[in-house]
Amino acid sequence: MTMTVNEFKEEMKQRLKEKYAMDFKDASPQEVFHVLGSVVKAYYSDAWSDTWKDYLRAEQKQVYYFSIEFLPGKMLKSNLLNLGILEVVKEGLAELDFDLEDLVDVEKDMALGNGGLGRLASCFMDSIASCGLPGNGNGIRYDYGLFKQRFVDGYQVELPDEWLRNGNTWEVRKESKAVDVRFGGQVWMKEMADGKLKPVYENDRILRAVPYDTAILGYQNHIVNTLRLWSVEIPASQEDQYRSIDDRRQFEDLTAVLYPDDSNEHGRRVRLAQEYFFVSAGVQSIMRYFKKLNKPLTLLNEYVAIHINDTHPALCIPEMMRILMDDYELSWEVAVSITTKVMSYTNHTIMAEALEKWPVELMKDALPRMYQIIEELDRRFVATYSGVWDADLIQRTRIIQNGQVHMAHMAIIYSHSTNGVAKLHSDLLKEVVLHDFYVLFPERFNNKTNGIAQRRWSQLANPEMAEVLDETIGKSWRQDSDDLKLLKNYVEDEAVLTKLAVAKQHNKQKLASYIKEHTGIEVSPEAIFDVQIKRLHAYKRQLLNLLHIMKCYFDLKDNPQKEGNQRVFIFGAKAAPSYTYAKAIIKVINECANLINHDPDINGRIKIVFLENYNVTLAEQIIPAADVSEQISLASKEASGTSNMKLMLNGAVTIATLDGANVEIRDVVGDDNIVIFGMTEAEVYACYESNDYSAMKIYEESPILQRILNAFVDGTVPNIQYEGQAVVDSLLKYNDEYFLLRDFASYVAAQEQIDRLYSDKKRWQQMSLLNIANAGRFSSDDTVMRYAEDIWQIEPVEKYTKKRT
Repeated sequence: MTMTVNEFKEEMKQRLKEKYAMDFKDASPQEVFHVLGSVVKAYYSDAWSDTWKDYLRAEQKQVYYFSIEFLPGKMLKSNLLNLGILEVVKEGLAELDFDLEDLVDVEKDMALGNGGLGRLASCFMDSIASCGLPGNGNGIRYDYGLFKQRFVDGYQVELPDEWLRNGNTWEVRKESKAVDVRFGGQVWMKEMADGKLKPVYENDRILRAVPYDTAILGYQNHIVNTLRLWSVEIPASQEDQYRSIDDRRQFEDLTAVLYPDDSNEHGRRVRLAQEYFFVSAGVQSIMRYFKKLNKPLTLLNEYVAIHINDTHPALCIPEMMRILMDDYELSWEVAVSITTKVMSYTNHTIMAEALEKWPVELMKDALPRMYQIIEELDRRFVATYSGVWDADLIQRTRIIQNGQVHMAHMAIIYSHSTNGVAKLHSDLLKEVVLHDFYVLFPERFNNKTNGIAQRRWSQLANPEMAEVLDETIGKSWRQDSDDLKLLKNYVEDEAVLTKLAVAKQHNKQKLASYIKEHTGIEVSPEAIFDVQIKRLHAYKRQLLNLLHIMKCYFDLKDNPQKEGNQRVFIFGAKAAPSYTYAKAIIKVINECANLINHDPDINGRIKIVFLENYNVTLAEQIIPAADVSEQISLASKEASGTSNMKLMLNGAVTIATLDGANVEIRDVVGDDNIVIFGMTEAEVYACYESNDYSAMKIYEESPILQRILNAFVDGTVPNIQYEGQAVVDSLLKYNDEYFLLRDFASYVAAQEQIDRLYSDKKRWQQMSLLNIANAGRFSSDDTVMRYAEDIWQIEPVEKYTKKRT
């Protein structure tokens, strides 16, 4: 859109008077933020309405992306950027004596996700709109999200994340679009006069799902899609069923927090109810839209694609079956055919134990109609393939086994596409984890390597780098990230290398100031900023990082004059509340930090900084300042990773195992511009096959490892008597499930290579430049276009004119 600074200022002044009856000199940043939000919404409201009307008028096929997590981060600057008015607003606010960054600080991160899964979903929403594709998100409007992380005496403490305390400027409540969702009770099938069976519900409870819509703006293309999030309410007709405080608390819990603690029966019940709640509400909403088209139900797949992001929304399948059979009276055969054509599924895990399963008795009790349909889906699958395929194969792949409902099995069998999220991941799904299903349905399996919304992670997170790129290669890269490759022409240009290095240094200075303000720890921007930011999980191997840090510490204790670069090791991670071992690792890292950061012998040569409450906004601070990107999961365990892509885009050099998308990063930057270490996935599986790995043997043969692990239990590192023992036991007593000790020596050698490379300033700057130049390969714009063409079969709206190669 086009708008002058003066037009913007006049609009702001008028809105401030209307909303608060005051002038700017009397307004607080909070008040100005809300006024600015209403102005921005007014700017895109026509486009939002026009986009919806265009889809309806053109009867375009739309994709509905179902995800239990969305992690969009703050939306103010993103919306301004996508509207094309970021600089105008910045200048206008400055003339009104307000700094845009102060208003950005007012906005809360939308607490709708945990990590990569939710951030990927949000990147996809951004790219679907920016590519002009007709698409919608469908999820849950959590009251508190995951949790706000605080460290108390080194321990993780979980506090409610009250992100909605002052409302959400960007959402619009759509009361008229609310739907009812049934839970519990009993369901029996009654034969009608025409011989058809109709479900009869008894003693069930009905909850009202009310949608809150958030506009998702395409990048300067007048396309505005919708992220629909559902909140739970009690229908007026059901008030009598919720008289007690406990009854009301149970229903309120449904959309209170992301991932309720599933270590107990109540938590599991709430989590299953959550999954059905947003699935049922979303599918009902889709079918209500489809009715407006007046098309035969048998053509549903020509107008609707439903994407199941991980297994949490897998109940889309039986819920669609329920609606088609119970509400529209279609036969089972027709309903299952339609459902399979509409559904597609993304698998996000290599670890079979992480594939979601629900106890049959819980499913029967909480969702009786869903269980009836799932049971029949399973029975018919077995009946269809028995005699065609090996009986053992059918038993291994059926949906209901050993008293559990296997959600991934249902998602694969009753959808038309199953994709992995990196080439290695997809290959392992076909060859190992889901091999039986690949035998049955080879044509359904495909790869779609993850991507990131590069506008946020470059233009917004790193404006100084973006300016250097503009000066060097022009601005086309802002529209088409593939043009970043033009930067390769400047790998020998000292002036460009220096400009990028200066931008990096300024980002490091800003992060150092943030660290000082929020932790009291002083770090030198001249040090290597070595960054590991991701969920705290044993397979991601934050502990391997710590083992190396402790080696560096002991090396300096023995020889304070030892040569080498200063290091700042930066962690950002949350552990699931019930994940005791991960929380123990957090405690150990924090106590090692206390020891090392305050040891006068070290003299600041090493610092450890574990930043609290890692989220999108914090990532936007850390990533532009990173020199080293830690991607050190055990090969074969990480599906893809996306922090690796964000850090690469911002010029960090990756130290990595050949896991997930690291393999593809290596392929595009070349062996000389990434540092690879550790076992390969083939070696990991060979180790499983031989079953002869002995962590104790490695420990006994390594004085270095003995010193490090002993330090966790002999008092060298204070205040970790219990947690240190838990860590040591995991490695020695329980034989090091993720092969940290096996990869330790290789990792140390790789870190020594990092140190040597960083000492050669020009070589390091060239590596950094080449990582930026090759990062366009991992744009989520390109990823969603592949989904659109290969899986969803949707096309950009006609007026969308962005050229793609």
